[in-house]
Amino acid sequence: MPGRAIRVRGIVQGVGFRPTIWRLARQHRLTGEVWNDGLGVMIHAFGSDEDLEAFIEQIPLQLPPLARLDSLEAQSLDEQLRSDEFRIVASRHNGVETPVAADAATCADCLADIAAPGNRRYRYPFTNCTHCGPRLSIIRKVPYDRCHTSMAEFAMCSQCQREYDNPADRRFHAQANCCPDCGPKLWLEDRHRVQLDCADPLKHAAELIRQGYIIAIKGLGGFHLACNATDADAVNRLRERKRRYAKPLALMADAITITRYALMDEEETRALHDKAAPIVLLTAQGETLAPGVAPDDDKLGFMLPYTPLHTLLLQELDEPIVLTSGNISDEPQCTDNDEAREKLTGIADYLLLHDRAIVNRLDDSVARLMDGKIRVLRRARGYSPEALLLPPGFEQTDSILAMGAELKNSFCLLKNGQAVVSQHIGDLENAAVQRDYRNAIDLYKNLYGFKPQCTAVDNHPGYLSTQYGQTLAETDAAVLAPVQHHHAHLAACLAEHGVALNAPPVLAAIFDGLGLGDDGALWGGEFLLGDYRGYTRLGHFQPIALPGGTQAMREPWRNTYAQFSYYFDWETLQRDFADLDIIKFLASKPLAMLTTMISKNLNSPPSTSCGRWFDAFAATLGLHSEQVHYEGQAAIALEILATPLFADEQAYPQAWAIDRSGELSVLSWQGLWLAVLADLKRGADKARIAARIHHSLIAATVELLSELSRQTGIDRIVLSGGVFQNRLLLEGVSGELRRYGKTVLSPQRYPMNDGGLALGQAVIAAARSI
Repeated sequence: MPGRAIRVRGIVQGVGFRPTIWRLARQHRLTGEVWNDGLGVMIHAFGSDEDLEAFIEQIPLQLPPLARLDSLEAQSLDEQLRSDEFRIVASRHNGVETPVAADAATCADCLADIAAPGNRRYRYPFTNCTHCGPRLSIIRKVPYDRCHTSMAEFAMCSQCQREYDNPADRRFHAQANCCPDCGPKLWLEDRHRVQLDCADPLKHAAELIRQGYIIAIKGLGGFHLACNATDADAVNRLRERKRRYAKPLALMADAITITRYALMDEEETRALHDKAAPIVLLTAQGETLAPGVAPDDDKLGFMLPYTPLHTLLLQELDEPIVLTSGNISDEPQCTDNDEAREKLTGIADYLLLHDRAIVNRLDDSVARLMDGKIRVLRRARGYSPEALLLPPGFEQTDSILAMGAELKNSFCLLKNGQAVVSQHIGDLENAAVQRDYRNAIDLYKNLYGFKPQCTAVDNHPGYLSTQYGQTLAETDAAVLAPVQHHHAHLAACLAEHGVALNAPPVLAAIFDGLGLGDDGALWGGEFLLGDYRGYTRLGHFQPIALPGGTQAMREPWRNTYAQFSYYFDWETLQRDFADLDIIKFLASKPLAMLTTMISKNLNSPPSTSCGRWFDAFAATLGLHSEQVHYEGQAAIALEILATPLFADEQAYPQAWAIDRSGELSVLSWQGLWLAVLADLKRGADKARIAARIHHSLIAATVELLSELSRQTGIDRIVLSGGVFQNRLLLEGVSGELRRYGKTVLSPQRYPMNDGGLALGQAVIAAARSI
């Protein structure tokens, strides 16, 4: 009888793939075996040629919800048939190389289970199956068996065991399988650690939220802080206690409720319902929430309930809830019950706890629809650690660890032609985040049986990620590979879009806060020509001092004065525009000291940063001039101000100049400043001015990229860096470039901010080693 050996690679373990194969084989009258091994899944199938071909054809079409097929290879099988049935047999692990699956939102079948009064899992908050539930958040080591997860202490009852052992059941080998009789328990306690005597902790918690209390909720990848999003007093108390004074708060509601408060198009609706269940940034419209939810913002960050616990809680409430990370601002969210009792009782009035341990912290992912595509801005729960199959040319690359950036850190393992980017770790300047970073690297090394031969780092020696990478490289006897920051942004975008290793170079505009250039200066408004192996800098913004160094990142007015002092004589400017608020504001500052700092280059490094360019214009329009409370706050405010009138406006004439006298093209902005100051003097609407500023940046960027395209003959252009999270900028530049016949690549599945940097570092190090 004919036989086929079928090798399947991808996310095919722990996701119900073998039971799917078992069912397909029976449908096609085949005999044989299927098993997991170190490369993925192996199938030996016997039957008629016609049935075998039909079976193989159906495999990619019948994937279970959490599976991902990277490759399927079939060849004739010489061995003889050994069974008269098709069986799932024991795993044969010959090395740890298979991807670990990401945590997934509750599937429709499990939602039906918890909603059916006759079902034994009715209203059970830890219901899950092979198609949904915890994965990375509970795993301690591989292989992904129950004994290696935080479900190990919960022995399955006889009914759960029967489900687990039955290939026809959707809970076959579901490692987190459980029920009310054998699984985790939920309880509610007050801030004094006294457990409340209540029949249904979820109903009681919902009632407390209705009454205005703040509840700490232990979720899937960490604790959240919850309150009624329409209760202004509760939201303000939460902000004050959490010490999060400005940044928008995340929200959770069911899909129907969300439509009362925000607009959702088809793509955004699909993203909300995705198995990753990210926070999706939606345009606010309709009923209003408490003002403290998203102060001065035109967007609301909503997510759907993604576990049975959250689903059951929301069913008891008619309004959205704030569901923000359970921490003091800037620290990692709590994951442990005792840690939450210690750190969150000063914030929360009550704690909703359970006894399933969270092994790996996972923040909620964040996404936004821009330029027709959903873009992941923070990649964590639901996406990590899903692997990226690298483009042609990288098939044999292996054993590279990339350390990522200082802010919005994630790291990356490159193994067997695949890149595994970690979940969002956070800002490494926080000591607790840095500990979390080191622990997560150790965990991933263990999960993937990984020993790096090369460690890629940012070329900024002051980054904590770089310093730790140097230490690890010495410990592992690995080659250290420094990578330029903006080159890494470019390469990450190429890798995500499947651009082959030996493809021709591309042009790129990389706009961000800052990164260290190869010349030792701080870059951030860059025009590059590059591929994986290298790059050439073709142009940049006019370098402007950052008076006070890092203080200029926190106090936007410093950037405004630095721009003014570069392009103009301050006394003349002060005389000509004496009545402007920004001039009066700056006059109250220690400008003599700043002038000395800039002229003598005392802690005032010159930078081409586009992020600080935005800060300077935002401060000029009175947006967070004094201080920002979080990275990008002033620039976001400028985008929000510009949005309503953007479609009706255009660029200022002669707003920019391109200096081509040197080796590099330099964009300067004296004309734009004169136009903005003149508009302010005339009393023009600041929203119109903000829109014109955006249009001017878009037009200048397109002009320079188009010119470079003509000079180089290259029509494929990358747009990346955190500044391109500005929707007006990304859509404006992309749309104009496409109108001129250019192909535009910009990040989608990986953040265009520094959260995607490690992917670029890894592929650059790989390319240079080939």
